[in-house]
Amino acid sequence: MIERQRLRELAAIAGLSVTAVTTAEPFPELWPVLHQRIADGRLRGMDWFTEERALFSLTPRNLHPTGQSIISIGVPYWTPSITPPDDGIPRGRIARYAWGKDYHRTLRKRMEHLHALLEQELGRPVEARFLVDTARIVDRAVAARSGLGWYGKNTMIIVPHYGSWVMLGEMIVDIPIEPDPPLRPRCGRCAACLASCPTGALVGPYELDAPRCISYLTIEHRGVIPLELRPLMGNWVFGCDICQEACPYTIAARSTIDPDFLPEREEHCFPRLEWILRISEEEFRTVYRGRAVLRAKWAGFARNAAIALGNCGRPDDAAVLEEVLARHPHPLVRGHAAWALAQLGGQAALPTLHQALACEEDPYVRSELLTALDLTERHRTTAAHVDV
Repeated sequence: MIERQRLRELAAIAGLSVTAVTTAEPFPELWPVLHQRIADGRLRGMDWFTEERALFSLTPRNLHPTGQSIISIGVPYWTPSITPPDDGIPRGRIARYAWGKDYHRTLRKRMEHLHALLEQELGRPVEARFLVDTARIVDRAVAARSGLGWYGKNTMIIVPHYGSWVMLGEMIVDIPIEPDPPLRPRCGRCAACLASCPTGALVGPYELDAPRCISYLTIEHRGVIPLELRPLMGNWVFGCDICQEACPYTIAARSTIDPDFLPEREEHCFPRLEWILRISEEEFRTVYRGRAVLRAKWAGFARNAAIALGNCGRPDDAAVLEEVLARHPHPLVRGHAAWALAQLGGQAALPTLHQALACEEDPYVRSELLTALDLTERHRTTAAHVDV
């Protein structure tokens, strides 16, 4: 047995500044919620999240049969002092959690350190399972039941003093630890996060329609971004922080300087969009080696940049889109560049779009070009009526 206070002291030594404990008992109360989310299509596109997986995740001992306690851990990462350069260059935004090293590796390394400290403290081996968003367990439910934080209306865990700017992980261990009590939710009548979501992904308190979420679209979604969502995505190229930034608790979060979660160069937080569209796959892998951005894949990252440039670029940025439309090897990127060119170029883009259509052989890209031409023609017709 180890006291909770001593556990927190050891966790702090290991770089885990937020810690709470719950039992390894199942979470049966979550089944109706998960079942309904799947039935309602709120998780469509994530084919791996099946009812079978959901059922499995409700019982922590499916992962660690000898588990008695779950140590819920958190590492804050809010660094408000880092802002985009004021240079007039169109830039993408990367979610703050992905600015530094890949949190999966960082948290696991720190939990392994805590595990070693626990074994040293207890004078015996401790059977443990380390989980960082990579195994079938309900991370946020563990954090809520342990009292690490409470569910915000944007479905994220809000941690006292740090808001939702906290990386979550779990250690299932074979030692009994007195559990912490859950916290009382403190969102009250506030619905700032719901109102802030540009795509309407937060369909109600505590309910997310994942396929409309910018984080899902820019990271998990591998295919074509729906036309109606593209103008709503702003300049996000990996993830999204909008609902977190709107939350009063996260606005008031303590600043944290953790070297592992700080960017080393501007491309890790506010990359130039034209740079993203021109880099090779090899350069993409080199710049983002050891970082979560690699999850988006080279083509997905460039696709996101094309949409972002269509949303926030300048007319003279049409040149890079013309270049992408003519030369990029991936049809997914060429197709979204056609849409972006129509947004930026207006009537001036018509010759380029027609020329690309005459040369393009890929059926998907041709469909995007036809849509872009139609949008441009409609804008011209609308403008002509206004002038009259």
